[in-house]
Amino acid sequence: MIARLETELKDAMRARDEMRLAVLRLTLASLRAAEKELQRPLKEDEELQVLQRERKRRLESVKAFRDAGRDEQADREEAEFHVLEALLPAPLSEEELERIVDDAIAETGATSLRDLGRVMADVMPQVAGRADGSVVSQLVREKLA
Repeated sequence: MIARLETELKDAMRARDEMRLAVLRLTLASLRAAEKELQRPLKEDEELQVLQRERKRRLESVKAFRDAGRDEQADREEAEFHVLEALLPAPLSEEELERIVDDAIAETGATSLRDLGRVMADVMPQVAGRADGSVVSQLVREKLA
């Protein structure tokens, strides 16, 4: 992921795309900080977590700026959000997510809401970076209820 982002950073420099360049620099800095904190190279799922965290920060900033009436900054954060969205893997469709949840329920033998944790532990590694945890949790709750 870091190598891919560095390549995209160089492309953004050549294209003089200031917005993309700034987002890529911040994202690379976040990834390197996470590596430094763990004192080892990041695994793919850890890299996705960092990207998702950055994406979530942008969404929260957009909302905060809009609420404060600062539309120009909100637009900038929204543009940064879209750059980060493009870096993340394509999200799972509702049908794909439902199939994964159904398979996990069958695999773990879950029958009630008490089994929620076991099902979530099975599902989340499969959907890491491609589905929001709260959406997955809600779907599992519906299926187990």
